[in-house]
Amino acid sequence: MAKLYFYYSAMNAGKTTTLLQSAYNYHERGMRTLILTPALDNRYGEGVVASRIGLKANARRFGGDENLFALVEADIAARSALHCVFVDEAQFLTKSQVWQISDVVDKLNIPVLAFGLRTDFRGELFEGSRYLLAWADNLEEIKTICHTGRKATMVVRVDEQGRAVTEGPQVEIGGNDRYVSVSRAEFKKISEGSGRIELQQTVLPLGESH
Repeated sequence: MAKLYFYYSAMNAGKTTTLLQSAYNYHERGMRTLILTPALDNRYGEGVVASRIGLKANARRFGGDENLFALVEADIAARSALHCVFVDEAQFLTKSQVWQISDVVDKLNIPVLAFGLRTDFRGELFEGSRYLLAWADNLEEIKTICHTGRKATMVVRVDEQGRAVTEGPQVEIGGNDRYVSVSRAEFKKISEGSGRIELQQTVLPLGESH
C-alpha cells in the first residue's frame, strides 16, 4: 500500500539531495516520477530543484491555491502512470494541499515523499509541516549538526552582522547568508541577543535540503 512520507530537518541536512537520489532510483528502474516544487522559490530557475552538491532535476511548479490532487491526475492523463510523487520545500504547502497529496496516496495508491523544514526562524511550525506531522504515515528526521557540535533542530534568521532577527514575515527566501541551523540551546542564546553567528558565503534557498 502507498504511504505519505514526511522527511523533515533543519536547513542543510540533505533533504533535496535525498529527494533527487530517490527520484533517480525510480528512474533507474524504468519508473516515472513527478517532482513538485513551490512557485515562490525560483532561485535555481523556474521549475528546477537543485542541491548544494550539484544534483538537479526538472520539477512542476505549483502555486499556493493550486489543487495538487487535480495536478497529479492531469499529469497521469497526459503522460501515463506515475510510480511516485516527490514534494520539495513541503513546509510551504497549505493545509488543503497536504490533504490533497494524502488523497494522491489514498485514492490513486501512489506514494508521496514530502521533504521540508519543520519550523521557521521563530521556532514556529510552518503550515505545511504542521499538517504533514499530523497526517503523514511515516515521519523521518534527516539530521544535521549545529556549529556547537550539537544536533541542529532549529533555524535562526540573521542579519548582516550575524545577529538574530526575531520579527518579520514567516517566508523570506534566503540561504546561508540569512539562515543558520542551530541546536535548541543555541537558538535560545542567539535569539536572546547573546552572541552572533559567523555567516557562510554560499547562497542557498530557505528550505534547501543539502
